Amino acid sequence: QVQLVESGGGLVQAGGSLRLSCAASGRTFSNYGMGWFRQAPGKEREFVAHITWSGGIYYADYVKGRFSISRDNAKNTVYLQMNTLKPEDTATYYCAATTSRRYFAGPEYAYWGQGTQVTVSS
Repeated sequence: QVQLVESGGGLVQAGGSLRLSCAASGRTFSNYGMGWFRQAPGKEREFVAHITWSGGIYYADYVKGRFSISRDNAKNTVYLQMNTLKPEDTATYYCAATTSRRYFAGPEYAYWGQGTQVTVSS
């Protein structure tokens, strides 16, 4: 089992920044690829970013150039730095852990956090 706890969400004006954190406990964190997903009210969950166990990084096109994912294996933590936020980034953000290479697919992730709310005002 891997337990994941997100933090760092909040209310920010458009153009602002937030840094989300996801602290992991349980099985060896460094064995897992870590992803961030988001879900807005009335919409399906969507992929945001992924970092592999070895540091490979992937982003969804709609956040590329604005968001940055990183991990600190010594702290068992993955981060999502979000810059130049837009109202359409408003959603609940979830971190998740996977051993699959299909990093963009939510069902491939075995473990999920409870989510943290990000609200971007215009």
